[in-house]
Amino acid sequence: MTTLNGRILGQAERATRAVLDRLLARSGTTFEQWVAVNLTAAGPLTRDELLAQMSAGLRTDPAGHVDAAFAAGLLTGDVALTDLGRSRYEEISAGINAITGQIYGDLSPEDLDTAGRVLLQVTARANAALAAA
Repeated sequence: MTTLNGRILGQAERATRAVLDRLLARSGTTFEQWVAVNLTAAGPLTRDELLAQMSAGLRTDPAGHVDAAFAAGLLTGDVALTDLGRSRYEEISAGINAITGQIYGDLSPEDLDTAGRVLLQVTARANAALAAA
């Protein structure tokens, strides 16, 4: 039996992130730019909302990364996807879908549901510990 711990979580995150980084590199998109594009594609945001969501997810000040996404022509001034941003979103999303199928495709839905619930609970507890500190 394998017991879930920080090392296992970290190894899984770093391995999947390396696969994502390889995909992103093909399009010249940084991880942080991808986060900005992905969040913007999900719905209209103000710059402040985008910064707040990125800060919460990345645990860092994202202002420079958002500026880089604007400079790369991925986002418009009113925080919407440009044509290039929409194209990049579709290209990277298709690549992620293919990778997801390779990595998760043969795992049972029950195992995926359990893992998802556990990881959400671990994340919530870690966030609570950060807030309490």
